Amino acid sequence: MSRALLIVDHGSRVAAANDSVGAVAALVAEQSDYPVVIGAHMELAAPSIADAVADAVQRGASHLTVVPFMLAPGRHATQDIPRLVAEAVAEHPGVSFRVAAPLGVHDLLAQLVIARAHEAERAPLDASTEPV
Repeated sequence: MSRALLIVDHGSRVAAANDSVGAVAALVAEQSDYPVVIGAHMELAAPSIADAVADAVQRGASHLTVVPFMLAPGRHATQDIPRLVAEAVAEHPGVSFRVAAPLGVHDLLAQLVIARAHEAERAPLDASTEPV
């Protein structure tokens, strides 16, 4: 059984926001043993979940693990993404899937929050509202 990992965010009308999931997918591909890693969007941007599922299957995947790229277990992470994945997988007989919990509360996330805070503290003080 060939595995694929799909990382799914909400999707945005802002292109730069959509680039994040692709960049994270590239990092995960470099650092994991998944033969296929694809970033996708629940709505508003391409690739859609259906397109990502089709791409993974075309690349030989028969089992998909889907990680909602979201912090909280809200409706999108617990209902919408699983439903959209199920609909897409139904078009590909013999393909199975599981949806992971969203990123949520985790020690590694706490470390990331601390790292971002330290980055901001090292930045020059000014009236800028741009993230550092």
